[in-house]
Amino acid sequence: MNAADFVVSDSNRDAVAWLDRWPDWPGAALAIYGPAGCGKTHLAHVWRERVAQAGGTVHLLEPAALDRLPAAGNLILDGLRLPEEHLFHLINHARGTSLSLLILDREPPARWPVRLPDLASRLVAIPAVGVLPPDDTLLAAVLAKHFADRQVDVADEVITYLVSRIERSFVAAATAARMLDRASMSRGVAITLKLVRELLNTTSGD
Repeated sequence: MNAADFVVSDSNRDAVAWLDRWPDWPGAALAIYGPAGCGKTHLAHVWRERVAQAGGTVHLLEPAALDRLPAAGNLILDGLRLPEEHLFHLINHARGTSLSLLILDREPPARWPVRLPDLASRLVAIPAVGVLPPDDTLLAAVLAKHFADRQVDVADEVITYLVSRIERSFVAAATAARMLDRASMSRGVAITLKLVRELLNTTSGD
């Protein structure tokens, strides 16, 4: 999940642009939201790599670490909904120590149901950018990258067919490439459209 493996497309371009603005994030925080498998965690890894190149550090926040937040280094909150008091403290901690806080979630923080008025105002103030499920171009590029990493040659028609049949997510693309590669090696055959149709129909129960 490094920057070299990340493909930019219309579905994630705005999020990439916001990451490029770091550390100039309003209130020292940024939220990236979108459905599961859309690439939010990969984006976080890209940001982590960029911070490291700039001489900084990034900590993935775990619930057990709330009582010992780092005085230095930036923070990632990945799909973790904290108790309101802890979340309020975390945002204030980031502001007070000049840390950057990256929040990943399926919904923008402004839509989170919270009762504390001060917390609600802080969540609304956090810039939030959405990531859409990968479009056809991005999904095709990701599939091609997975096959290339496995040193497997596949025809364009195989990629096109997979794009039209698999779930629109990075996880599904990785799973499909792995399944097809294993089937190809076990049978001693190339990954053809016939093999793809057979395996996808089998896994879908058709």
